[in-house]
Amino acid sequence: MTVLDEQRTSTDRNVAKEWLAAFERATTARDPQAAAALFLPDGHWRDILAFTWHLRTFSGTDQLVAAFAETVEDVAPSGFTLREFPAPRPVRRSGIDSIEALFDFRTAVGSGSGVLRVAPDEHGDPKAVTLLTALQELTGHEEISGERRPRGEAYSRNFGGRNWLDQRLAAREYTDREPAVLVVGGGQAGLGIAARLRHLGVDALVVDRMERIGDNWRKRYHSLALHNEIWVNHLPYLPFPDSWPVFVPKDKLANWFEAYVEAMEIDFWTSTEFVGADYDAEQGTWTATVRREGVERVLRPRHIVMATGVSGIPSIPQIPGIEDFAGDVLHSSGYREGSDYAGRTALVIGTGNSGHDVAQDLHSYGASVTMVQRSSTTVCAVEPTAQRVYSLYSEGLPTAECDLILASTPYPLMVRTYQLLAAEARRDDAELIAGLNAVGFRTDYGHDDTGFQMKYQRRGGGYYLNVGCSELIIESRIGLIQYADIDRLVPEGARMRDGSVVPADLIVLATGYRSQQELVRARFGDAVADTIGPIWDYDRYGELQNVWKRTAQPGLWFHAGSLAQNRIFSKFLALQIKACEVGLIEPVAPPVPQALVDAPSVV
Repeated sequence: MTVLDEQRTSTDRNVAKEWLAAFERATTARDPQAAAALFLPDGHWRDILAFTWHLRTFSGTDQLVAAFAETVEDVAPSGFTLREFPAPRPVRRSGIDSIEALFDFRTAVGSGSGVLRVAPDEHGDPKAVTLLTALQELTGHEEISGERRPRGEAYSRNFGGRNWLDQRLAAREYTDREPAVLVVGGGQAGLGIAARLRHLGVDALVVDRMERIGDNWRKRYHSLALHNEIWVNHLPYLPFPDSWPVFVPKDKLANWFEAYVEAMEIDFWTSTEFVGADYDAEQGTWTATVRREGVERVLRPRHIVMATGVSGIPSIPQIPGIEDFAGDVLHSSGYREGSDYAGRTALVIGTGNSGHDVAQDLHSYGASVTMVQRSSTTVCAVEPTAQRVYSLYSEGLPTAECDLILASTPYPLMVRTYQLLAAEARRDDAELIAGLNAVGFRTDYGHDDTGFQMKYQRRGGGYYLNVGCSELIIESRIGLIQYADIDRLVPEGARMRDGSVVPADLIVLATGYRSQQELVRARFGDAVADTIGPIWDYDRYGELQNVWKRTAQPGLWFHAGSLAQNRIFSKFLALQIKACEVGLIEPVAPPVPQALVDAPSVV
């Protein structure tokens, strides 16, 4: 580091340190006006549990004043301390130049970490562009860690008695107790939250209808690999080995899940279907029915975490004439590989990631494939364009620090970030998009030019990260028709409005999934589904709806998203459940602060 670099780092450190000191003085004095005055007029404060016991974002002076007035009295924040690593540094986030600093602090119930970004106001005074405060631990209920390794009977030699394996096998059966938490779904979401809960001493049972741990990936189509790079996708506590490839194949990930369950000592029932549950408000417990290898059992957990992903039940559209079609019809979730269709014809309806991958897989086996586009699709190259969304993870920081920084971006700046990235994609992928448009493939960058990532955040689909199928479409090696040009399906295939027939022996419906709310309706009933409302997509306050936080239905939680989102937010979900278990909070969503009720929508 040069002398000039050292001077700049020292200056940046002093700016951040003085801001945190002023913020601590304002909150200690219970002075919301003084705290809000430390922000730019359009600054943002995102809190994850530390002050609000919720995921909340407050934007602008009026909201900040009201929010601090509602929270600081009970929270008693103190001990704001800059982290030495990474040192405060100049960054450009969301197109804004600022000094970024990570810090730690204490509250009345635990400890937290945060991210501060400071930029000069019109007078040259350092003001917060954004502030994140996030709860990390509960005092007296800290996670298992190196200095708090478990001891006790299960880990002793037990000469003449049950050893560790005997006790693990017995514990998994739950013959002598009820789980505090029932986790429905054994993919990355279920494993992440179960591992977090175990580290907090909360008894959790994972159930999954698949026959083998990891089958939710293992049984997907043959050619599947992750579309984002490995360093974004680690599971909690146990990162992937350094020898693993940049893009992880599905079967490698599935096998890792199996090993992860053993390493983390997660209680897991395979071949177990969650039938449904009713809540006893007086007892504060669920009566949950599961069907394990055909035998029903009733469990009475205090919490149920639905960890079945962003998607719910496969969406099967009502296509005129589909009942007349003489060939095979399956949803993309049931597609494995195309060896049976060599030399035959196939229609793939849908142009998201799954639709493209299925079409490319069928083509590779020698099938004649035609894709059917129902709506405009966001397309970008998987490398390098799509990877820029996670460029933070290439900055050389540890994963935990990257996770904290990623969580610190409030919705308005997130939109701005993805608009900037989409503009880069528009430039870098111009030739690819022009080629697709030339053969009639309709493309877009989202309704507000935010690209594929916000499509995922808002609806869970509507985009394709190109790994070669786009070139096959451009070169007409994979055909393309528009759904609007189809009259109806007939026994031989799709009859077009001009009377011609596109032949097909197979139709794959890559048509996505119905909302999670419909899965709730099927398993918990209309009253619970209507009480909770939509799951996923953003609410008017700029937070994802009903995931990773308390809902309007006591004791019902949702955990979903990418591997990165699951890793980041499983911690906060587990902390909330632990806080319920020890009596710090109630297991139902708190009321929306008046500062947000009165505020205009940011979405």
